[in-house]
Amino acid sequence: MNKNYYAIIMAGGIGSRFWPISRTSYPKQFLDILGTGKTLIQNTYDRFLKVCPKENIYVVTNENYAGLVKTQLPDMQNSQILTEPVMRNTAPCIAYGCFKIESMNPDAAIVVAPSDHLILDEAAFISAIEKSLKVASEKECLITLGIKPSRPDTGYGYIQFTDNAINDEFHKVKTFTEKPNLELAKTFIQSGDFLWNAGIFVWSAKSIVKAFVRYQPEMNEIFAEARSVYNTDGEKAHVHKAYQQCTNISIDYGIMEKADNVYVLPSEFGWSDLGTWASIYQLAEKDYVGNAVIPSEKVIMYDSSNCMVNVPADKLVVLQGLHDFIVVESNNTLLICPRDQEQNVKQVVADVKTKFGTKYI
Repeated sequence: MNKNYYAIIMAGGIGSRFWPISRTSYPKQFLDILGTGKTLIQNTYDRFLKVCPKENIYVVTNENYAGLVKTQLPDMQNSQILTEPVMRNTAPCIAYGCFKIESMNPDAAIVVAPSDHLILDEAAFISAIEKSLKVASEKECLITLGIKPSRPDTGYGYIQFTDNAINDEFHKVKTFTEKPNLELAKTFIQSGDFLWNAGIFVWSAKSIVKAFVRYQPEMNEIFAEARSVYNTDGEKAHVHKAYQQCTNISIDYGIMEKADNVYVLPSEFGWSDLGTWASIYQLAEKDYVGNAVIPSEKVIMYDSSNCMVNVPADKLVVLQGLHDFIVVESNNTLLICPRDQEQNVKQVVADVKTKFGTKYI
């Protein structure tokens, strides 16, 4: 296993679209949301154990979740759990992890990935990551993984690529597009040169630091100044103080859309970002009338179809006459809503917070 290969797992989100199962105090990456016996972050960590040494895997998370990370990933040392005092989007969290790794090993090649994605074809995923790490080690480029789209999905960002390629596989990126409307998504699919943006990145430590120097000079200054305290007792206090100065910006806006050395590897490994209950429904096992029930031991359904049901294992639940609904119960909260209106869950969470405070959030 290559000692210069590193992984950064981003685990700071609150997963509000999965409320009430995902809570601010216990967000979705720490849940076994698919009923597999392992949480999403545990599955992500296990995948990267096949790519790099375990001491080279880092998790960046909110300081409130450090204990959860330690509990769920007991092999991780405290120095591998990098904490953020506030949420500042992906650019600062990636800068923190990459600058810290670069200060220890300037020859590092790094993969950065979210903690809460589903990968069905693990062998294909590992092959794509290893291939990308090798190219990133040899060339000064920033690599992102693009998923070959199976449908005109409006829930994903898209990456347009050109014929210009490294090794005939890594294509130069032409444009990034945020979530499009349906007509535009259909156009993208028909064109054949668009991929879904998986939010998985690979680069050398040197390349990403250069990119921060050029495109995010203020953020570069913050994390470059911290080089003297990385891996010392003063790291956390210094970084937490510096974090307050960071711009709230994504790595896509901050670096990837500006840089001229961005390449994409078209990939197929059974990927889903598990962003909504619809994505869980799509992946879950269903009965003959399309009901997905997790867990299913004590749920009885009459004249009901195409429902997504997630309730406590010890609760008896009887549903009658429900079609195309989401039924979720957790933490003394019950949510029932039509599947085609699940995008309103974020607003529901905001309204609950306004009315009842943070007790149910």
